[in-house]
Amino acid sequence: MNADTIVSSLDWPRILSELDEFGVAPTGLLLDIKTCQALRELYDRDAHFRSRIVMQRHGFGSGEYKYFANPLPQVIAGLRHGFYERLAPFANGWNERMGLDRRYLPVLDAFLAECHADGQTRPTPLLLKYGPGDYNCLHQDVYGEHLFPVQLVILLSDPQSEFEGGEFVMTEQRPRMQSRAEVVPLGIGHGALFAVNDRPKAGSRGDYRVKMRHGVSRIRSGERFTMGIIFHDAK
Repeated sequence: MNADTIVSSLDWPRILSELDEFGVAPTGLLLDIKTCQALRELYDRDAHFRSRIVMQRHGFGSGEYKYFANPLPQVIAGLRHGFYERLAPFANGWNERMGLDRRYLPVLDAFLAECHADGQTRPTPLLLKYGPGDYNCLHQDVYGEHLFPVQLVILLSDPQSEFEGGEFVMTEQRPRMQSRAEVVPLGIGHGALFAVNDRPKAGSRGDYRVKMRHGVSRIRSGERFTMGIIFHDAK
């Protein structure tokens, strides 16, 4: 199944409704087990990547990840383009509700051209690798002035047989209120869309902004691989 077919087959009314209400929405199944395994096997092939980050060295948590180099693997490039085109009108609606002037062009290549013109030229899709005791601190993936407000995560390991723990976690920081947490269960090949940074929240007096962060809880055993697809590039 190609990326266009995968993206068009999703329950978009449900996904966008949950994304708007909660800041995160499971997509359902995106990749079969064979594709997940093939992506995991790329991790040890350095030619596919532009850099490797060891989280402990930077205070990001424990574990490591690698940023893909261009050209991206076909399945990643296809999903990145397909999801962006579905999400751009939704992202424009969010910005309008938050009083932001930024509007996103309808196709990914045009948006990336804007990123590149301002020095954000490095691709941001990545593979993350966690072992026992590893975790990812709550954070936001902001790489420069140009920021697309939604990103995609896909689990590439089986939580039923390959690892324990490692739950995907979101927090929502609300003005003058305590933060709200949400745990998002995923199966192998399943994805979730979630807010990168600020998002609008409907209140009794209209929309207000909440700040979102995401992370991964401690891996209790086994090995967990995840793919992240960020739509803006980095400086």
